[in-house]
Amino acid sequence: MIFGKSKSLISLIPGLSVMDRYIITELIPPFLFGIGIFSSIGVTVGKVFYIMREAIDEGLPISLVLKILLLSLPQFIAYAFPTAVLLATLLTYSRLSSDSEVVALRSCGVSSYRLVLPALVMSLLVTGVTFIFNEQVVPAANYQGTILLKQALHEEQPSFQENNILYTEYGEVTRPDGQTVRSLKRLFYADQFDGERMKGLTVLDWSQQGLNQIVTSESAEWNPGESTWKFFKGTIYLISPDASYRDILRFENQQLQLPRTPLDLARRGRDYDEMNIAQTRERIKLERLSNNESKIRKLNIRLQQKFALPFACLIFGLVGGALGNSPRRTNKATGFGICVVVVFAYYMLLAVGDALGLSNYVPPIVAAWLPNSFGLLIGGWLLFKVAR
Repeated sequence: MIFGKSKSLISLIPGLSVMDRYIITELIPPFLFGIGIFSSIGVTVGKVFYIMREAIDEGLPISLVLKILLLSLPQFIAYAFPTAVLLATLLTYSRLSSDSEVVALRSCGVSSYRLVLPALVMSLLVTGVTFIFNEQVVPAANYQGTILLKQALHEEQPSFQENNILYTEYGEVTRPDGQTVRSLKRLFYADQFDGERMKGLTVLDWSQQGLNQIVTSESAEWNPGESTWKFFKGTIYLISPDASYRDILRFENQQLQLPRTPLDLARRGRDYDEMNIAQTRERIKLERLSNNESKIRKLNIRLQQKFALPFACLIFGLVGGALGNSPRRTNKATGFGICVVVVFAYYMLLAVGDALGLSNYVPPIVAAWLPNSFGLLIGGWLLFKVAR
C-alpha cells in the first residue's frame, strides 16, 4: 500500500522522465527498509537498555516504558533518514549496475551525472521531510519524553533555578576620562528563588562613571504591569567617584528600572534537542543579554546544525549514487558495511567541527557545515571519477 502511494506521488512530480521515475521507484523500498532498520538500531542502542534498567530498578509499568520509547523514536527516525538514503542509493545503483541496466543506459547516451540525478531529486525531497520532521515533531517528542521519564523516576526538578542566580549585563559605559566603551554595566545576584520572588539580592551598578550604587535587599519580585522590579526591605548605597559612600538610603519598598532578564535566566529552558529553530533563536537572544559567550557559541552551533543535518540526506545521496555507479558489484552486506563506514566518518567530522566551534577556532556556521562540505567534495570527486 505504501509502495503504491509512493509511485503515485512520484508521478505527480513534474519534469521527471520515465527513467527518473523508474530509478526513484527502485530507491523507495531500500529507503523504507533503511529507515526501519537504522531507527530500530538507534532506539535499541540509545534508549532501550537504559529505560529497561530503570524500569526493572523502579518497577515502571510496561505501558509507560513503551510510551517513553515511542516518544524517543522520532529523533532516531530523523537520524535514520540520511543513512537510509545512503543505503538506498548504494543498493539500487549497484543492482542496476549488476543487471547491466547502467551499461544499457550509458549505451543510449545517458551520462553518469544524469544517472545520479534521480537519487539527488529523491534526496532533496527527503531533506525537506527531514527538516520539517526535525522542526515540528522531534523537539516536542523529546521534551515530552524527558518530562514523562523524570516523573516516572520521581526526579522532577523545579522549572526554575533555585539558588545562585547571577546575571551580568553589558552595555555602553562612560569612563572617567569621557571615553565610551562596552563593559560590564550591572551585576545582579540573588541567593534564592522560589519561582515568584528572589531573596538575598545584591545589585552592583556601573551604568555611570565607575561603580555608582550598590543595592541590597531581602527580596524582590517582578512587576509585569509596570515592567519594573519591586524590592523589599533593603538599602541603596550611593558611591562617589572617589569610591566613598555619598549617601545611604534605606527602604521598605522600592521600584527599580532593571531588565527582567534575571527572571528569564532563572527559569529553566529546554535542552538543545528539545528546542526548534524559533525557540533556539529566542534562547540565543536571552543569553546575549547576559553575555555568556560560551553558551551563545554552543547555541549558535546547534542552530546551524538544525539547518545542516537535513542536508546530509542530499550529501549521502550523492555519495551513495557515485559509489553505486562504480563497476564493482555491491551486495546488501557490503552496502550495509559501506553505510556504517560513511556514517561513522560523517559523525566523526561532526564531532571535530563541534569541538573546533566550541573552542572558537572556527565560526559556528563552519563548525556545523564542515561534514557536509567534506561530503560534497568527496561525493563530487567520486562521481567525477566514475564518469571518466
